[in-house]
Order: sequence, then C-alpha cells, then structure tokens
Amino acid sequence: MRERLWRLNKVEKEFQNPYKGNVASLAMLPTAPHTVNVTIHLIGPSVFGCSQHIRVMSSPFSINGGACVAMVGKDCVAIACDLRLGLQSLTVSNNFPKVFNYGDVYLGLTGLATDVATVSDLFRYKVNMYRLREERNIAPSTFANLVSSSLYEKRFGPFFVSPVVAGLDPKTGKPFICGFDSIGCIDFAKDFIVAGTASDQLFGTCEGLWEPDLEPEDLFETISQALLNAVDRDALSGWGAHVYIIEKDKVTKRLLKGRQD
Repeated sequence: MRERLWRLNKVEKEFQNPYKGNVASLAMLPTAPHTVNVTIHLIGPSVFGCSQHIRVMSSPFSINGGACVAMVGKDCVAIACDLRLGLQSLTVSNNFPKVFNYGDVYLGLTGLATDVATVSDLFRYKVNMYRLREERNIAPSTFANLVSSSLYEKRFGPFFVSPVVAGLDPKTGKPFICGFDSIGCIDFAKDFIVAGTASDQLFGTCEGLWEPDLEPEDLFETISQALLNAVDRDALSGWGAHVYIIEKDKVTKRLLKGRQD
C-alpha cells in the first residue's frame, strides 16, 4: 500500500506544472484562441444622474425605404419602383423615382437616398464615356459587369444601394435582368429580381403572380399588382410607382397611384 502511494506521489510530481510560481515563465505559456461571451445589464441611473437609454442604429438600407422589382416576359422586360422617400417612419417626399435610364438599359436603385443619387450620377458619367469611346450604346450584360466592378471598387467603404438592371439584348432581343449586393456580387435571374425594404413581401407576391412568357400588357398587370400589394404591407415604401415596359421597338412608362398613407 505504501509503495502504491509513493508511486502516485511520484507521478503527480512529474506531471506538476513546471511554470508554477514563475511569473516570467507564465507569460511564455502557449495560449489557445477562445471566445468570451459577455452580457452587460444596465440598471438604474448612470454616473451622471440621468437614465441610460440604449439606441440601436438601424441599417442604412432601411433609413429611406423603397422597393424595386424587375420581371421577364415574352420578348419584353419590366422594371418598377415605388416613389416614396422617407426618414424611417417619416415621409419626406412622394416623388422620388428610383429607376434610371441609360440608353437601352434601365437601372433601379434602392437603399440610402444619398448613395442612390451618387451612384446614378456615377453610372451616367461612365455610360457616357463608354458611348463616346465605343460609339455605341452599352448592352445590358456589359452594363451589369460595369455595375459589379464599380461597386467592388468601393468594397471597403461600400455604397449602401441594391441595384437592379433590366433590358433587352441588342443582338438577340432576349430579356436580361439581374440584381446585386452592395459590393457587386451579381444575381442573375430568369423570372424576377426584387430589392428594397419590401423585398420579403415582393418575393411572395411575385412568386404567386409571375408566369413565364407573359405578353407586355399581362406583364404590366402582373408587375403592377405584385409591387402595389407588396408595398401596402411595408411601412417604408409605397406612395405610388413608376413602371417601365421595355420592348424591342418601344418603352412604355406608366404612373401608378397607390395608397397615400
């Protein structure tokens, strides 16, 4: 029995921490990365004698609100946006269009209103330079790559916008739509693309109403009903809409009047 206890003590000493009591050696101990979860509860008045209020900053994409949707039809394409400009729940204007024309291509921009204005002017300049250099209008697929590369240039300080591109290919006449995130990742689609604060509602209405190979008038009715019913369920968008129906030989722009509340 004594021999067994002696062996146990010997093993314990052999495995004893060699750095024990040595402060300099403790600093040399290998450390593994670990995560610490800290929960802070603020109760009662602050050190200045006033109550503490925690204010959560909202996303820049939802400050001004807005909604945009593009749909594919039979040899045609449609893009629509709402007209509201807000400061969260405060409506500032009901005439703030978010679809911009660049020759044969249309660009919808939702997000922070200041960035919407900046980005639309930036692409106006770049498309004009392309037209002067190439002596032709920019194609939708080329414009999509231009948007993607331009947004990726600012990836470390991105524009808070969600672009949507729509148009017809000048050679084949096939509809082209795509969407982007704020740093230029392209999302190609063959049915519809949505963006803005009402995107969740737009996904539901578009999936329920869209059908393949819609004629221009049917496409207009579908995109109009999808947008109006979606923005009626979103407090940060609405107040009417602009709808563009793009065909091979013409572009039809229509104004929709929605709920004004």
